[in-house]
Amino acid sequence: MDLLPDGSRLRSDSTSSSESQGSRSKTILRQRLSELMTCIEDMSSDDEAGEEVSRTLDEAFQLCARLLPTDAFRLHMVTWNVATAEPLEDVASLLQLNDQPSIDLYVIGLQEVNATPVRFISDLIAEDSWSHLFMDTLGPKGFVKVTSVRMQGLLLLVFAKMMHLPFIRNIQTTYTRTGIFGYWGNKGAVSVRFSFYGHMMCFLNCHLAAHMHNALQRVDEFEYILETQDFDIFDTPHVLDHKVVFWFGDLNFRIEDHGLHFVRSSINGGRLNLLWSKDQLIMMKKKEPFLQEFDEGPLNFKPTYKFDRKADSYDSSSAKTWFGFNGKKRKPAWTDRILWRIKPKSLPSEEDDDDDEKASTSPDDGQEEYPIMVTQNTYTSVMSYGVSDHKPVIGNFTLELRKYFDTQLVDLTPVGEWSADQNALLTYTILEDFMSSTWDWIGLYKVCKVGFKSASDYETFVWVRENELPEVNEVIEKSVVKDDLPLLSGEYVLGYYSTNLNSIVGLSDNFQILESKRAAMEGLVSKDINGIDK
Repeated sequence: MDLLPDGSRLRSDSTSSSESQGSRSKTILRQRLSELMTCIEDMSSDDEAGEEVSRTLDEAFQLCARLLPTDAFRLHMVTWNVATAEPLEDVASLLQLNDQPSIDLYVIGLQEVNATPVRFISDLIAEDSWSHLFMDTLGPKGFVKVTSVRMQGLLLLVFAKMMHLPFIRNIQTTYTRTGIFGYWGNKGAVSVRFSFYGHMMCFLNCHLAAHMHNALQRVDEFEYILETQDFDIFDTPHVLDHKVVFWFGDLNFRIEDHGLHFVRSSINGGRLNLLWSKDQLIMMKKKEPFLQEFDEGPLNFKPTYKFDRKADSYDSSSAKTWFGFNGKKRKPAWTDRILWRIKPKSLPSEEDDDDDEKASTSPDDGQEEYPIMVTQNTYTSVMSYGVSDHKPVIGNFTLELRKYFDTQLVDLTPVGEWSADQNALLTYTILEDFMSSTWDWIGLYKVCKVGFKSASDYETFVWVRENELPEVNEVIEKSVVKDDLPLLSGEYVLGYYSTNLNSIVGLSDNFQILESKRAAMEGLVSKDINGIDK
């Protein structure tokens, strides 16, 4: 893909993945318009011609309407090699929390998270410190951690606004080791896949082989990752089966040929375009057809590696070789990247070309009826962070899509007033058949002030009915023991968690839990005696 001029927005869509493939929809539309012209020429009766013209136009307009996405969502992505650094206190500028229009999804990929044996074992027991930082920052803003996956120093986090949780389904994660002959996880990839309003998406966070001379090895590693990662989903078992794939991370591609002085003077003079032709990833894309399917925005930001820590200056150290002699300073490079791929449409077969009626009524894998368009709004680095020798890279995208569905799988309702003075009652109803389980559960989540951070961050929970699976539209009652309810008042929501889909598939409306009489007795609130707080 050619790099675009500064300020341009890069756009990809599932209805026209490449110019060479063409668009089945455009072909069908041209056919309809051709039929329209034939009708006008051939029909002898004005009434008959008018009726045929009206029918053909109606079909053409319906086809056009199918291609127009109806909803837009904002996706904010971060990739950062943190070089084993401890978390910062403030990541607001990294996450662009006040961005407008507001963000719907966050996908954060980190590399070289501290993975010493003691630290890694402790992180297996509880969330790692970087995950805690992002959860603590995004939770009060109404974002919930959808899932995460970690392989030693590689970490991938996905957050979504609470309102989207019931429509993020079939969540699965996996990982691939490529370090030390494929047995060590210091290099490789972690990935998350899910369905977002019915659109299959996959996010792949990679840390590929280092050093200038390993460009081909990096490509081989990525190809190996794509070939070996699989998911237990019948229609998208592999990464490239998904409608949208985001590939990002410390990809470690370097700038070839140019010397250190030329690279640094080009950067300091704002002539970044002089370096693009020797960027290894751009060079490899010209040689490798499978890489050409991935889009990337223009590299209109400074190379993000290698910096002195806690500074905006590039590597000034005198690295030591094995024999104690001074080594070379690292040449700046765009090692940290974000790319994406829209699943290419299959070319029409000869049978399809010969069968006009089939072509007009059978959209290709739903891509024409339910298209998705990806527009990159921002692609840049955040230079203010200096705890690592890499600068973080962010990409902000608009996802325009037509939803396959907009109804929750489960309806949840709190019944009557809730307080810790009495047992509470709720009802749930399965609205659509899915792989429900007696291991599913319903959580009570606090939504005011701090908010809840993940599906496991509940105040209390109850198991669903255990003796038999419910029928569709069957109303089922469950009680919540009063001793498990919060004593203080607050705003809460009920969430139905599906163990098979690994996600919350139903949310109730927000509701109020009243303050319990026991709260004052236990000294949790002030007592009002004769108008005086005690």
